[in-house]
This record gives sequence, C-alpha cells and structure tokens, in this order.
Amino acid sequence: MTTMTVPAPAPAKRVGLSAGFRQTMTLTWRSLVQIKHNPMELLDLSVQPVMFLLLFTYVFGGAIAGSTGDYLQFALPGLVVQNALFATLTTAIGLNTDITKGVFDRLRSLPIARTAPLAGRIIADTAKQLWALFLFLGIGTILGFRIQTGVAGVLGAVALLLAFALAMSWMSVLIGLKAKDPEKVQIFAFSLMMPLTFTSNAFVPTDTMPGWLQVWVDVNPVTQLADAVRGLLIGGEVAGPAISSLLWAAALAVVFAPLAIRAFRSRT
Repeated sequence: MTTMTVPAPAPAKRVGLSAGFRQTMTLTWRSLVQIKHNPMELLDLSVQPVMFLLLFTYVFGGAIAGSTGDYLQFALPGLVVQNALFATLTTAIGLNTDITKGVFDRLRSLPIARTAPLAGRIIADTAKQLWALFLFLGIGTILGFRIQTGVAGVLGAVALLLAFALAMSWMSVLIGLKAKDPEKVQIFAFSLMMPLTFTSNAFVPTDTMPGWLQVWVDVNPVTQLADAVRGLLIGGEVAGPAISSLLWAAALAVVFAPLAIRAFRSRT
C-alpha cells in the first residue's frame, strides 16, 4: 500500500499597495453606507454636539464672558475641537465591539490586506465627523455665531480638524484593542480625553487660569488646535498654531499607528 500526502496549501500572496488601498476604500464605504439603512448611527454625533453647545453657551456664557453672544463667538471653535476628539472614541468602542463579536475573524477569511478593516473603520468614522462639524456650525449660526473669514477659513478649519482627528484615532484604536470590553474602552478613553480637553483654552482664556497651569495649557495640543481653528473661523493667528497642530498630529500618528497595527495583528 502506498500513502498519499496532501500537499500543503500555498501561502496567501501578499496584497499589493494598490489592492490594499481599494480594499480599504471598499470597507470604508461599507461602514458609511450603513447610515442609509440605519440613520440612528449618527445619533451620537448629533445629540452630543447640540447638548454641549447649548449647555456651555447658556450656562457658562454669561458668567465667563458677560454675555452668551460673546462667549459663543469665543467658545464654539473650542467646542468643535472637543467634539472632534471625543468623536474618535466611537472608533475605539466600535472596533472593540466588532472584535468581541467576531466580525474581524470573518473578514480575516477574505483575501484582503490585514489592515484594510482597521483603516477602513478609521477613515469612515473620521468622515462621519463632517456631519457633526457642520451641525455645530449650523446651530451655532442660528444662536448667533458669525464666521469672519469666509469659505476658505471654513475649509481650512475642516481640513485641519479631520487631519488631527485622523491622527488621534490611532491612539483611540490602541485603547480599543487593548481593552477587554467596550465599557473599559469608555473608562480609559474618558480618563484621558477629559483632562486633555479641559486643561486647554478651548472653553476659557488661558490668562484666567493659575500660572502653573498656564505652562501646560500653552503647550497642550488641544490649545494649539483650538487656537488654529479659532483663527481660521473668526480671525487671529493661524500659521503658528496650525503648524504646531500638524506637528502634534504627525507625532501621534508616528507613535500610535505602529503600536495600534501591532496590537491589531496580535488581537485578531
């Protein structure tokens, strides 16, 4: 009798850059098209911006700036920044949920780039922030906020916010991959985001804070981003804060993207 040996399957070919990009865009569209069938996915990006805008304007506006109108003109760019950073948490929570439920295990069985599902999710969630951003500006305009720089300033603010949020998403992804469940993601992420945003000049001028705190506020990346967006929307210095924001974004991406990809490969 002769024994027959079944040849081992050939290893999967490495996916090229162009194919990986197409697969990433396909999975990005897959995430975005779900909004058509389930508009409630935008609920978190709709309720929170409106709630924060109304609360900060009408509860703190008079006490901080003397009038709600003056405070709205100062604080809305900072609120936009805060919302963009907090919105990256949805990526971490959604990613953790998909991994826990085995969604990524099914995607791994397909002949696609291993990082395509991860990158597709990040890009889709960043694109969804456009809805929250324009909702902020629309309701702010109704309440009395006035853009002083025109269309070019708005487009510059949008581009800068999306670039920074995209870089920040890698840190959120790392949190989502390391946490055991979505509840842990919220605890870790909020413990990081809350101090970072509230120890900035997003909501109050820096000179109203204690001197020792101003040292940190001046170098806080949220402060740099808030100043840049404020300048792009209502006027003021733009170049310095914008360059600092882009450098912070590059640093975040360089540090956290490789760590997130390594954690993703280990987790899946």
